[in-house]
Amino acid sequence: MKRFKYLLVEYGFWLYNIACLVWLAFRLFEFSIPVWAVLTLPIIPAILLVFSDVSLSAKIFGEIPRKNIWKYEIAFSIILSIVMGWVIVEVKPLAFATQAGNTASILKGIFNPNTAMLVPMLAALVETIYLALLATVLAIPFAFVLSFFAAKNLMCRSIFCKTIYITIRTLSTIFRSIEAIVWAIIFCVWVGIGPFAGMLALWIHSIAALIKLYSEQIENIDKGPVEAITATGASTLQIWRYGVVPQILAPYLAFTIYRWDINVRMATIVGFVGGGGIGLLLYQEQQMLAWRNVGLIMWLVALVVWIMDIFSGYIRQKLISD
Repeated sequence: MKRFKYLLVEYGFWLYNIACLVWLAFRLFEFSIPVWAVLTLPIIPAILLVFSDVSLSAKIFGEIPRKNIWKYEIAFSIILSIVMGWVIVEVKPLAFATQAGNTASILKGIFNPNTAMLVPMLAALVETIYLALLATVLAIPFAFVLSFFAAKNLMCRSIFCKTIYITIRTLSTIFRSIEAIVWAIIFCVWVGIGPFAGMLALWIHSIAALIKLYSEQIENIDKGPVEAITATGASTLQIWRYGVVPQILAPYLAFTIYRWDINVRMATIVGFVGGGGIGLLLYQEQQMLAWRNVGLIMWLVALVVWIMDIFSGYIRQKLISD
C-alpha cells in the first residue's frame, strides 16, 4: 500500500514534467506526441525511482531516501516551470528595453497632472474611500460569525460539524477566487452602474477573504483556555465567548483594517466596469486619452493608499503588540 501511494505521487509529479516538455516541444518545434504516450511515459521514472528508494514521494511522506536524487527532481521541475512560464507569457526583454518611447505621452501626462480637475476628482475619491469603508464594515459581522464555523479546531466533533466546516470553507474559497471585478460586473447588471454595485462586489469578496483570515487565527489560538472552559461543562457558545473571542479580538481588528486598506485599492479597479468611485472616472479619462487627468487620478489614489498603508500598519502593530 505504501509503495502504491508513493507511485501515485511520483506519477503525478512526472506527468506534470513530461506534459510540460511535450507542450514545449509542440510550441517551439511543432513536434507532437499522442496523449496516450504522455499518460504512459511517467510510469517509467515513477517505478524506477520508487523501487530504488530514491524518490521524491518518499521524502514527501517523511522517509529518508538512500540518495539525494529528489533534490535534482525538484530542481528540474522548478527550472522547467520557469521555462514554461517564460514561453507562455511571451517575455520580450528587447521590446521592453527599446520601445519605452511609445509611452511618452502617457508618462508626460502622469508627471504633469491637470490640477484644474482637482475638486471633481476629490469628490470621486471620497466616494471610493467610503465605498470601501462600507463594504468592509458590512462584511465584518458575516465574516465574524461564519469564521467560527470555518475553524477546524472548533468544528471537528461530529459529522454534522465537519459538514458545516467543509461547506463554509468551500463556499468562501469559491467566492474569494472570483475576483472583485467579476462580482462588480454581476452587480452592475443586478442593481445598475454606480457605487452601490462596487460596494456589493467588495462586500462579497471581503466576507470570503475575512472568513479565511479570521478562521485561520482561530485555528492558531492557545488550546489551554478552551480545554479549561470545556472541562467545566460549558456550552459551545460559552466556549467560543470566553475561550476563543478574547484571544482573537486584536488580530481580528488588525485583519479588518488591513482589509479596508485592500478595498480602497480594489475599489479603483472595480470602477473600471461601472462600480463607481474614482475608478469609473479613471476609465472614462483613459478612454478619452486625457492623460493629464489620468495622472492626477493616479497621484490621488497613490496618496490615499500611502496614507492608508501607514495608518493601517501603525494600528495593526499597536493592536498585535498590545
